[in-house]
Amino acid sequence: MSKRKLDAKTFASQKRTRRQWLTFFRMCRYGVNNFSRNAWLSIAATAVMTITLLMIFVTFSAHNVLTDTVNQIRDKVDMSIYLQNDTSDADAMAIKAELLKLPSVKHVNYVSPTQARNDFAEQNKGSNAALDALNEATNKFPGTLNINVTDINNTSELDHFVKTDALVKKHLDPNRPPSFAGSRRSAIKNIGRIVSFAQQVGVGASILFVAISSLIVFNTIRMAIFNRKEEIQMMKLIGADRNFIRGPFIVESIMYGFIAALIATGLGVLILYLSKDGLLSYGIQVKSAMAMATSYLGFVILAMILLGAVIGVVSSLLATRRYLKI
Repeated sequence: MSKRKLDAKTFASQKRTRRQWLTFFRMCRYGVNNFSRNAWLSIAATAVMTITLLMIFVTFSAHNVLTDTVNQIRDKVDMSIYLQNDTSDADAMAIKAELLKLPSVKHVNYVSPTQARNDFAEQNKGSNAALDALNEATNKFPGTLNINVTDINNTSELDHFVKTDALVKKHLDPNRPPSFAGSRRSAIKNIGRIVSFAQQVGVGASILFVAISSLIVFNTIRMAIFNRKEEIQMMKLIGADRNFIRGPFIVESIMYGFIAALIATGLGVLILYLSKDGLLSYGIQVKSAMAMATSYLGFVILAMILLGAVIGVVSSLLATRRYLKI
């Protein structure tokens, strides 16, 4: 007797599973039919979602490009402390050792007055006027401590060090203030400000296009529901499940996201490829973003599809909720 009950439960479970799969395939088929039935609305919704996903792709790529470029600029930008010409090498090395103890300092290079003079002569060896001026000049080259820091926009530790360290105060060149305290400071700060502004603009544009895309998908689904209002009411009257009614619209919105993701990813990679040479000519580091986009293309496409699907599903759920309350 128990075996018959077990067989009956197994049969019922299998039957329920088959019915669920059949319902799922029907919802998918109805969703595909809805997509093709409302061709112009579908094209409009897909186009706007494509622009949205493309903006998101460009924003993340630009963030990567800007980060790499700023890191390169940061490594090239030296914060300089100028020492008097008669500062001994021993005192200069002692100051260098203290600078390296600061958490914000990555590297320090000391250029002695003699080395600075030789470097100037080497750089201008083709200019007789410069060499003559160098031989006749009474001004002497200072000793220079070139410092690389982790954050070019934060020089507070260096400011405090220069103002409080006794050895630096003793040998600091009074005619040449440190570069991070002079006119170059504003230029250095502007680098970080420009990057921060560009990132904020990109994020803001992405949020704006996500909102616009969601609104268009929302209205597209609502128009499709309005056109099929009588059909939906009939389905309600014969006892159709809410999820069965909602399902085709969700499938339709997922198709918007899927197609838009493929197009947006292709366009994004193409834009990176076409702009690579031009950006590199201006010193903008785009190689890393290009390599990441091509090496992990499958993951990028999958992420874009998931993002497009989320935008579409949320819009679809909001649009269908009103018509499924009763």
